[in-house]
Amino acid sequence: MNTFFELVIVGIGVGTLSGFFGVGGGTVLVPALLLLGYDIKTAVGISVVQMLFSSIYGSYLNHKRGTLDMKLVFIIGAGGFTGAFFSGYVASFVSDKILEGIFFLFVLFALARLFIKTREYHYEKKVSPIILFLIGVVIGFFSMLIGVGGSLMLVPILVGFLHVELRKATSAGLFFVVFSSVSGFISHAMSGHIDYVSGVTVGLSSLAGVYLGIHLKHIASNELARRLLLFFYLCVITYLAYRIFFTAG
Repeated sequence: MNTFFELVIVGIGVGTLSGFFGVGGGTVLVPALLLLGYDIKTAVGISVVQMLFSSIYGSYLNHKRGTLDMKLVFIIGAGGFTGAFFSGYVASFVSDKILEGIFFLFVLFALARLFIKTREYHYEKKVSPIILFLIGVVIGFFSMLIGVGGSLMLVPILVGFLHVELRKATSAGLFFVVFSSVSGFISHAMSGHIDYVSGVTVGLSSLAGVYLGIHLKHIASNELARRLLLFFYLCVITYLAYRIFFTAG
């Protein structure tokens, strides 16, 4: 099997898992690309390209449903764009092992989120635009440093601390990825981390997989989906731990 077909299969798989579990593509894609032999920086670059496709497409669908709060998103998104712009430059000076370690910690956080129920409120807090901007800067930088969207970090902040309604927070999280991934793409491209052909191949293929994933999500029970996601995260954590602690280099 040549690389093109491997990437198509990976893209469809990433889209399917993203649609089924509701997780960002990078959480799935980066470990898959590491398995295919890509180094972490190239894997992050490909993931950023894939996120461009999925976040723009998904945000378009959310906009049609009327769940986007444009004012909220643009302030945080501007921060995300600013923070993500430095991600590629910083990644050039960070070792692969450290980047894999940061990604490992991110997946641990994602796993912990499965056991924490986010409380929903019936009113939104009024927060300074400066605070919203700074939240975006921090999340944008760290998310694009390791090639994940950032919505997994942003949504709990919006719901738990700012009391934003969950559907609006989820839509805002996905639209935030548009800002961070555009900026992250520019930054990683300037740093030479983007494999354009692989990124576009995976990105287009992942859109097809999303349809399958969403269809399967409606068939499976919530408890089954949660257990499968738990198993998936444990597999990713095990693989990353092996790479970080038991392989040379």
